[in-house]
Amino acid sequence: MAQAYKQVSQVVKEMGLLRRAQWFYASVAAGIVLALGGLVTGFILLGDSWFQLLIAAGLGIVFTQIAFLAHEAAHRQILSSGPSNFRLARILAGSIGMSYSWWDSKHTKHHGNPNQVGKDPDIEVDTISFLETDAAQSKGLVRLITRKQGWLFFPLLTLEGLNLHYIGLKHLLTKPNVKGRWTELGIIALRFAILLVPVFLMLPLGMAFAFLGVQLAVFGVYMGASFAPNHKGMPIIDPSARLDFFTKQVRTSRNIRGGWWATWLMGGLNYQVEHHLFPSMPRLHLSKAREIVRDYCAANNVPYTETSLGRSYLIVIEYLNRVGLSAGADPFDCPASAQFGRA
Repeated sequence: MAQAYKQVSQVVKEMGLLRRAQWFYASVAAGIVLALGGLVTGFILLGDSWFQLLIAAGLGIVFTQIAFLAHEAAHRQILSSGPSNFRLARILAGSIGMSYSWWDSKHTKHHGNPNQVGKDPDIEVDTISFLETDAAQSKGLVRLITRKQGWLFFPLLTLEGLNLHYIGLKHLLTKPNVKGRWTELGIIALRFAILLVPVFLMLPLGMAFAFLGVQLAVFGVYMGASFAPNHKGMPIIDPSARLDFFTKQVRTSRNIRGGWWATWLMGGLNYQVEHHLFPSMPRLHLSKAREIVRDYCAANNVPYTETSLGRSYLIVIEYLNRVGLSAGADPFDCPASAQFGRA
């Protein structure tokens, strides 16, 4: 399979699928701006009303859509140069209260080694255990959660928005030598001021906290529900395994069927296989790349995973529950959860 990536890449390049699609992203940005304008108008008109929670939910959705754009800018999908994309990603991430520098360092490692033990930070334990060895070492309250973590996964995502804000700020305030530290902190501080001041000035205290709670909950669930189907429940790679790039990226990734609506809903993450093979490919071209990659995999007997969104969630829940059964067991008796061994 060493030549697989070269062959597929050649076809993709000849079809022009790596070209920027700035008009497409301009239309996406315009839609987001219009949505934000509508939500701000609704917030002002509703005043002291519990219907404001609908505005909060709408903000959670729009902030997630902005996060998708930040993700794409960080992958150099939007603008013509790398530095301009990175600046845009930093602004977009900060505008939703996230640290670009934290996310970029984490996400870069993930793309290089998806689902590889000890190398992919996305499968490191963080309340939820993605490996049996981590589940076996859980204790106390975390152990109780781990045993039912599949069923608790989506309820726990209501806290993920708050967690993303916390981790990002912790990174910016404690890590040494963070590039763009003060720029990011300034953007995040401005963002919180723009959000919090009107909410607490115009709404009663209890309603204001409820507003923030709903916004954070929707943001966390939407983010988690968009990223979780991509790799959770796919094969885990042994830390010492050596796999070629094409095999590693295709076998550990899962696509979501649905066409244009899934692409809009998930910001292009529904084409996870193609995104991992061509990280800088604009969202608009991923569906065409899918046809090329899928046909190549079928012709060369390479497993290509694609399922419905609902089925992907069931797979994630089943996988997490299976891992959770190891909670409290002897970690030395627990398998390494690696489905790809040494190569």
